[in-house]
Amino acid sequence: MRDGDGSAVWPARLRWRLRGALLWPLFAVLTLVDAALLHVLPISGRGTGLVPALLLAMFFNLVAVAWLGRPVARRLLLRRPDLPRVVAEDRAGVGLLALVTLGLVAGGAIHAPGRDAADRAVRDERDAVRGYVLAHGSAAHRAHLDAMDTEQEADDFFRTCVPGDPATSVPPMCLLIDTNRDPPLVRVDHDRTPNRHR
Repeated sequence: MRDGDGSAVWPARLRWRLRGALLWPLFAVLTLVDAALLHVLPISGRGTGLVPALLLAMFFNLVAVAWLGRPVARRLLLRRPDLPRVVAEDRAGVGLLALVTLGLVAGGAIHAPGRDAADRAVRDERDAVRGYVLAHGSAAHRAHLDAMDTEQEADDFFRTCVPGDPATSVPPMCLLIDTNRDPPLVRVDHDRTPNRHR
């Protein structure tokens, strides 16, 4: 410090401030990256929409920074007492954000076989319904195959209804499909209530 006016301290403080200003820009960037990861490489289920993925990524990152940031910064200050507190908190937050992103990559990679199996079950279900309706359905059912309404009741069990034709009194055809079998087992559900009305 020169003549008590602090003029020599300001460059050092500014340097520390700049070095401790990475957290929030990185938070914004990694939140978008994490949302894309959750959308493309989900950690559970078959996928997450973009908006829910963005909200989930923001939640993960906020928890990392707000809940864990200060305790990690305190540990860092014990090892590096020369660091200003704001720099320690910034470095801790940056490290935690990086860990969240790495965790999402690892979780998505671990879940990939489960997601692929779920996608395969959905494809098998649709193929089984299409084959059954083309073989056993009425002309009205065959005409409405693209409007089938499916509800997944378990990982490998589905209920699918194909609309009929109310004008000619053809009711919907509802099927129960077990994709755990090869080929999938298809049974007629005598309850013809469409899934959306149950």
